[in-house]
Amino acid sequence: MLRVGLTGGIGAGKSEVSRLLVGHGAVLIDSDRIAREVVEPGTPGLAAVAEEFGPGILAPDGTLDRPALGAIVFADPDRLAALNAIVHPLVRDRSAELEKAAGPDSVVVHDVPLLTENGLAPLYDLVIVVDAAPETQLDRLVRLRGMTEADARARMAAQATREQRRAVADLVIDNDGPVEGLVARVREVWAELSRRAAAQG
Repeated sequence: MLRVGLTGGIGAGKSEVSRLLVGHGAVLIDSDRIAREVVEPGTPGLAAVAEEFGPGILAPDGTLDRPALGAIVFADPDRLAALNAIVHPLVRDRSAELEKAAGPDSVVVHDVPLLTENGLAPLYDLVIVVDAAPETQLDRLVRLRGMTEADARARMAAQATREQRRAVADLVIDNDGPVEGLVARVREVWAELSRRAAAQG
């Protein structure tokens, strides 16, 4: 099994790279998706978050009010750390379960947005960073996700710098250009991952 960490700044196009890798045969373990699962209604995770941040972070239907929680944690590094201390261990345990279920010859891609920030690079056989210029990220967040420029800049500022991410990368996928270029680059990367997985076997 080849364990790959995939990361990139918000708006860099990591989700698209994940989708393309799955199309080539990768087993994807998506930390963001798991992070949502572990705080669904009725979970110990949601109970712990509500206890830490108060009932104001719950929507009337009992689900997590993400904008309300985001407004608290993205403005305060200490509160963000408190949230991460609850959610990250739950995500890690669930990720380990999913990885165990993948076959021994699999290329398992862990999509981890905060891989750089949390010093997780050593946990993987190699790290892929999806990279885009800050101007590109900002444009995508405002134009495609409907964020205000201020919100987009705040989200970007809360993450590792471009230089910090590139410093932990074994492979970089540049995603400033058209999608055709991205498709070709991911194909190259998949060939490299397959070669390394075969060499391990």
